[in-house]
Amino acid sequence: MSATHSPHKPRVLAIANQKGGVGKTTTAINLATALAAVGEKVLLIDLDPQGNASTGLGVSAADRGVTTYDVLCGEYRLEAAVTETDIPGLLLASAGVDLAGAELELIDAERRHYRLADAIEEFGEAAAGVETSYILIDCPPSLSLLTVNALAAADAVIVPLQCEFFALEGLSQIMRTIETVRARINPQIELQGVVLTMHDRRNNLTAQVEEDVRAHLKDKVYRTVIPRNVRISEAPSHGKPALLYDLKCPGSQAYIQLASEVIQRERARPEAA
Repeated sequence: MSATHSPHKPRVLAIANQKGGVGKTTTAINLATALAAVGEKVLLIDLDPQGNASTGLGVSAADRGVTTYDVLCGEYRLEAAVTETDIPGLLLASAGVDLAGAELELIDAERRHYRLADAIEEFGEAAAGVETSYILIDCPPSLSLLTVNALAAADAVIVPLQCEFFALEGLSQIMRTIETVRARINPQIELQGVVLTMHDRRNNLTAQVEEDVRAHLKDKVYRTVIPRNVRISEAPSHGKPALLYDLKCPGSQAYIQLASEVIQRERARPEAA
């Protein structure tokens, strides 16, 4: 089982949703950037074979040396995969397409569900790890061994949820997954919150989805919503988080507000008191 975190260890937050196209990687990149911007030291672990979080932080495929694939396969420790980004205080462990093969390679491996948890535990014992206050994990949009590794390593989950018709169906799927992981693999894991993405106040469907989700999950839904915003969509093609691409755009400002809520929720935990 994953170990209970002592106060000096980083909080591990998985950004997860089994449904694709919900703003998961965008949330991982920009939340990590916003946390770093307010003085937190953050490590973003890219656990998606598409490697979009790495690309979105300006790390091209050619520049990725040791990756999360090497870490999961036991070839390197996590710190060997960690590189600095252009954002002060934000570190990255990048991913590549070879990560897609990790599931088959690890199918008979010892502690295959805990490979990432073990790597983070070792990283937390190193000097650089102790200074890290948050570790964010960008999960692939599927229920795979990679996602299970992320949830086995995480203290809590942040679920980005697109404001569209099938939102609640996707939400119920990830909630069932979290409950299964809590029962069988990681009893400490909890839902930190659900963040509504691609929010359009002019759209009646958006308002209905928001009302339904808030009625269903109450205060587990963040007050902050991420608006549908063209500057957020443009930023990855420039290899930058939205906060660097256009700090003043509504999307960037929303992620700054979300970071504040995440920190507030972490500080409000009984163990953090």
